[in-house]
Amino acid sequence: MIHPNVPMPIDRRTLLAGIAATSVVASVTSAAAQTATDAATKVWLDMDQKALDDAYDQPKYAPNIQQVIKRYASVSDAMRTRVGNPKRAAYGPTEIQKLDIFSPKQAKAPIHIHIHGGAWRQRPASDYAFPGEMLMHAGAHYVVPDFISVDESNGELAPMVEQVRRAIAWTVSNAASFGGDPTRVYLSGFSSGAHLAGVALLTDWRKDYDLPDDVIKGAVLSSGLYDLKAVRLSARSKYVKFTDEVEQAFSTQRHLARIRTPLFLAHGSYESPEFQRQTRDFAAALKAAGKPVQYVVNPNFNHFEMMETFGNPYGLLGRAVLEQMQLRSI
Repeated sequence: MIHPNVPMPIDRRTLLAGIAATSVVASVTSAAAQTATDAATKVWLDMDQKALDDAYDQPKYAPNIQQVIKRYASVSDAMRTRVGNPKRAAYGPTEIQKLDIFSPKQAKAPIHIHIHGGAWRQRPASDYAFPGEMLMHAGAHYVVPDFISVDESNGELAPMVEQVRRAIAWTVSNAASFGGDPTRVYLSGFSSGAHLAGVALLTDWRKDYDLPDDVIKGAVLSSGLYDLKAVRLSARSKYVKFTDEVEQAFSTQRHLARIRTPLFLAHGSYESPEFQRQTRDFAAALKAAGKPVQYVVNPNFNHFEMMETFGNPYGLLGRAVLEQMQLRSI
């Protein structure tokens, strides 16, 4: 008889089963704790803060950034040597509010306006001149405006948007002064320039500038930002003053009803996951809303290499621009 106060002996099998059960509980508890920790570190979709910051920092995905950006400038210099310097005109009262106009020989030719990129930070329009030669040979004007940078505007995006809109309106209103056809105006943008061009498409042209509602006949946007929520969560918020109002007003994807322009959207296959998603989601939203849109991924191109295809009639963006304007390059 076993005395009630004497512990019963534990055999080896019972001991091992107890250890195993404890191990399972500990493992489940540890996994749950890790899942909770992982969930707590997610900032956007499946990204933690570092991953999101990297996704809006294109050099992380384009190790040749410096060479490509230098090519923008050198190829533009070479083009000006061949075709001459552009006409430089003021579209606003400050020194930065000027634009370059490269014109063909044809009278009353269509107009293509390009909004350049640079993470909303300053780069000169002169570095983005190189697509002008292709368009001049095809019989179109090429217009590239300079505009304030976000650093110069104390982190505010609104002055940039306003100047881009003013540059477009000035170009249309003054088309006759350089031989342009105000009824055939097209727009393009790259990177942060695609964001600004997208926001410009939301403009009430008749109310704000006394221009036709359909003043922009088509737009080619590459590698842009069309909803600012994720951007606001990224490291870009260190130099851009995002507010709820800014995020809402300047997120083109949230105002699809105001878009009247056929769009060609593209990105490279080597761009960051967020720049790819931004374009993909915008294209899907436009299609779902019944808006005319084409969406193309350019294989084996990174972010900065995409801009170079604007100047090539056989490159993805150059071909898209010419087809949209119904032009052929000589």
